Amino acid sequence: MSLHWWALLGAGLLEIAWAAGFKFAFRDNDTITVATLAAIIGSFWLLSIAMRELPVGTAYAIWTGIGAVGAAIVGIVFLKEPATALRIASIAAIVGGIVGLKLSSS
Repeated sequence: MSLHWWALLGAGLLEIAWAAGFKFAFRDNDTITVATLAAIIGSFWLLSIAMRELPVGTAYAIWTGIGAVGAAIVGIVFLKEPATALRIASIAAIVGGIVGLKLSSS
């Protein structure tokens, strides 16, 4: 896997962090707010590195897909959000799309 794919993976993981951080940011805890803002900056920076080589549509869709799947899993596992069959199937569909885009963009 090239540097650009690793950058995209890192950008997606940071997107999960800032999406989850928004739930608690801009309240009484400045540390969470600063960490959330740092994750946003890092995520966009790594995405820009990935997009230097990868097709924009592929990179953006995979970035948002990683963030969406990760945020949904964080919600289910840590925030006690419902894990309904339809929700799990929808997450699986997004993962399938991410895999398909990766395979079609070697």
